[in-house]
Amino acid sequence: MQAQFIFRDVSAFPSKDTNERKKTYIYFPSGDTSAYNGLFKKLDRLIFEGEGNITILHIGGSHIQAGTLSHQIRTNLLNMFPGLVGSRGMVFPFSVVPKNNNPLNYRTTYTGVWEVAKNTQRPPKFPLGLTGMCIASSDTNASISIRLRNNDGIIYDFNKVYLLGHCDSGYMRPMLKIQDSIVIEGVYDSARLAYFFHLPCYADFFTLFFEQIDSLWEPFYLRGFWLENGLAGITYVDIGVNGASVLSYLRCDYLENDLTFVKPDLCIFSIGINDASGTDFDTTNFQNNYKELIRRIRSVSPDCAILFTTNNDSFRRVGKRYYNNENGLLAQQAFYSLAGYYNAGVWDLFSFMGGLNSMKKWEEKGLAQRDKVHFTPQGYSLIGDLIYNALVEEYINYLKNNYITHGLE
Repeated sequence: MQAQFIFRDVSAFPSKDTNERKKTYIYFPSGDTSAYNGLFKKLDRLIFEGEGNITILHIGGSHIQAGTLSHQIRTNLLNMFPGLVGSRGMVFPFSVVPKNNNPLNYRTTYTGVWEVAKNTQRPPKFPLGLTGMCIASSDTNASISIRLRNNDGIIYDFNKVYLLGHCDSGYMRPMLKIQDSIVIEGVYDSARLAYFFHLPCYADFFTLFFEQIDSLWEPFYLRGFWLENGLAGITYVDIGVNGASVLSYLRCDYLENDLTFVKPDLCIFSIGINDASGTDFDTTNFQNNYKELIRRIRSVSPDCAILFTTNNDSFRRVGKRYYNNENGLLAQQAFYSLAGYYNAGVWDLFSFMGGLNSMKKWEEKGLAQRDKVHFTPQGYSLIGDLIYNALVEEYINYLKNNYITHGLE
């Protein structure tokens, strides 16, 4: 297979430079790319031998919660070579959370009364995990239904479900229903604060409900679901909370606990647009918060490769007027400093866009929203293609610089 066929067309990119692929590089400020060798060795084995699993964790704020950008990368990776499959990994019932958006690639519904906690609260109402959200209910009619949308030629059916949650009293027994009639009782793992459900068949839909096993009825706390299919492939986990900063994720007490399900081989960090939104952006605190978050992630996955994506250009609204947020430059410098510290990569969205004031051009092209902070679905898809192309470019460089090319000339 020829390398040019696995890249995605990014001709919609608003640039005068006609050679768009050269705008998709990952930069390594330290000059050392060896931190990615383990990831690419696993990818090499998966693609050409059909063995092993790769897990990518992409963590951010509203850009990631929307799901369009991350799903574009996920879909591209799984369509890179024939036969690649993937588990859907972590999902959360965002429909329970008022004024929140649910990623389009799965649908959630619920019944009963639920309370909500988010990592943007100071402090959060309930203990949180990796998803940055938790819902709780003591309603006898409470239920959650999740249906995956198997589109783009990719099937995410699963036969293992981990319910990340617990009831302090143990008086609510979670049950899972599939195919309208098959009911499965979970096995509780107290060490991981999770229930495991082994399904008798593959499924793309389930409903969680509860049985009362005592006269008391205390809340059940739910942090998300981890879905597996047991097949060799790529699991792309996207974690995003609207309005979240780096500090928001440091408020998640069960972060390390929930990371044991993920154990990422690559962590893509897209947190920063909310950190730099104000007028008192402190780059030292920003970097220190990132270092603490990375310390906690690497306590679970010590060999995890790191990719930072810089903030996009953005504007602040004051009254009816918009002013360019020059903190984008400061954040960009902080990301390069962090990448140098960790021998990590940087995908420089800020520069690729065109630097300060470039958001206006993206808006004119229909790629950014009128708030001049967020992108349209077309814009997010384009950014997803650009990040994917950058990862593929780096993978091909790894192949060329090592022992084998597999015909990717």
